Amino acid sequence: MSATTAGRARGLPHEARAAALLLAPGLAAILVLFIVPIIAAFFLSLTDFDIYSLGDAENTRLIGLKNYANLLRDPLLWKAMRNTALFLFVGGPLTMGIGLIAALLVNSKLARAKGVFRTIFFAPYVTTLVAVAVVFRYLYHPRFGLIDRGLALLGIPPIDWLGDPRWAMPAIILLAVWKNFGYSTLLLVAGLQSIPESLYEAARMDGAGGWQLFRRITLPLLSPTLLFLGVITTIGYFQFFAEPYVMTDGGKPLNATLSVGLLMYKSGFRWWNMGYGAAVAFVLFLVVLGLTSIQLKLQGRQDA
Repeated sequence: MSATTAGRARGLPHEARAAALLLAPGLAAILVLFIVPIIAAFFLSLTDFDIYSLGDAENTRLIGLKNYANLLRDPLLWKAMRNTALFLFVGGPLTMGIGLIAALLVNSKLARAKGVFRTIFFAPYVTTLVAVAVVFRYLYHPRFGLIDRGLALLGIPPIDWLGDPRWAMPAIILLAVWKNFGYSTLLLVAGLQSIPESLYEAARMDGAGGWQLFRRITLPLLSPTLLFLGVITTIGYFQFFAEPYVMTDGGKPLNATLSVGLLMYKSGFRWWNMGYGAAVAFVLFLVVLGLTSIQLKLQGRQDA
């Protein structure tokens, strides 16, 4: 072994110790603020911890998987799952699709004042969700809302957006798409700008049209960005809570806007059955983990 190689070998333990010292504060914070609460919540889901246990911990009993068994038989869970799936599988593609269209327009050579449009599109995303929900609640008002006023000018009768079970979820989806598509737009613009222009020029010389350029160059090279957005959108949309909490008073009408996150909140902090609420949280965690894993596997097959 040469002197240089021996010197590097002797330096590795020192580098490892230095790396451990630098990573220790962050890992400790993750352990204390993330791992420990997850473990505590899991043990909580195995008990019947409720409001009576707050006064006397001896009232808490270990009941095993009974909370999970009761949860799977609870019609409210399946109602919340259907609503959440509708919100995700309709709102998610709409958010990403509109974001992609806006990104293509902003990135176009014909576009002017690109920075202004980026700011306009991104502004709703950084606006407080509760404030946006309150504004949209007034926009959806059946008597005084601007949306129904506009429909009246077209001769369309007013719609009770948040009071009709058929329209409540579409109204919330519209709010979510408007608020979040700017984030997708910003990331997709960055992805578009990273694609070399020489690829488009070579394809045009070979006779490729606009659709072929988009299909053969733009989409494949945007796939990492689209995968990231898909995972982030899935995680965020499956946990939606503030929209129905503010706009429909917690899932009204007839639980048409009840989400899994809202059911978890109600179980733990409105009905004070915290063990049951913790079980809802872990079911939500497993579903999100499963959907994210499926997305990653599908992406891996496409790349292969």
